[in-house]
Amino acid sequence: MDRSNDPGTGWVPQACTLPTAEQPLRVAEFDAVFARSVRGAERAGPSRLRLDLEPAAAGRIAELAVAETGCCSFFTFTLTVADGSLQLEVAVPPASAGVLDALAARVAELSGRPS
Repeated sequence: MDRSNDPGTGWVPQACTLPTAEQPLRVAEFDAVFARSVRGAERAGPSRLRLDLEPAAAGRIAELAVAETGCCSFFTFTLTVADGSLQLEVAVPPASAGVLDALAARVAELSGRPS
């Protein structure tokens, strides 16, 4: 699938095993969380992105993280809940840093919070 002309799916890696027809739906689910729930974003290294999220998004982001690791197993998602805050760290192997770059750009675009 050529994703270069679609900014929404640009972060979907070529290695994704989710059926092509379902990929835009998954992206839309992440987009909704990014647009409504991201309070801050920080690039914690070339292969790590840390998002501060509205605590109410915990259940939805956990569901999405589980679903995403089913088709893109190279992602590692770590949810941390502490002191009334919710943090999601997304990590990828160094060879997949470009995917994380595109994901960080999408988060910044939808949330208005640069990483």
